[in-house]
Amino acid sequence: MRADAKRNRDRIVEVARLVFREQGYDAPLDEIAKRAEVGAGTLYRHFPTRDDLVDAVMQSWVDSVDTAVDKALAHEGDGRAVLMAWLETYVGLISLHRGGPAKITTAMGDPESPIRSKCQVLAGANQRVIERLTDDGVLRDGVEPLQLCRLVGGVATVADQSELDAPTVRSLLEVVADGLVRQP
Repeated sequence: MRADAKRNRDRIVEVARLVFREQGYDAPLDEIAKRAEVGAGTLYRHFPTRDDLVDAVMQSWVDSVDTAVDKALAHEGDGRAVLMAWLETYVGLISLHRGGPAKITTAMGDPESPIRSKCQVLAGANQRVIERLTDDGVLRDGVEPLQLCRLVGGVATVADQSELDAPTVRSLLEVVADGLVRQP
């Protein structure tokens, strides 16, 4: 790729990240091209579909998931506190852009989604949390990564669409956590 083409591509991705954060993943692509100071043809040459652009925007996000799960698993406190740290982190990860929680959560169960492979990194992170907390005797048996993705994604989607504040979201996540934790 020529240097100027790479600069244009990188600029489009950076502007798309900002626009998606402001307006959601359904923001007009023409606005992204305009704000990136490129023509629509240039945008579509690099990203033939909206999903291709979303995929590119998500790449740096994917790279941050492992770091986030490591941090949550290192959280001090009992197993429930570790679980809550991860659930809150998870909501934060999928809520970076308006509409993100619904798009990401839906993509996980859709084998045709072009962003599914990126979203699967969350299922892998959930698997790590589940294994650790199951081994520690914290989680009840039978909790699966996709279930956790969908439960927490549902809370994040409601929070995103209803613009719920952090304490309200935390209270919803506490209900989820209580349902996952093994009862004495």
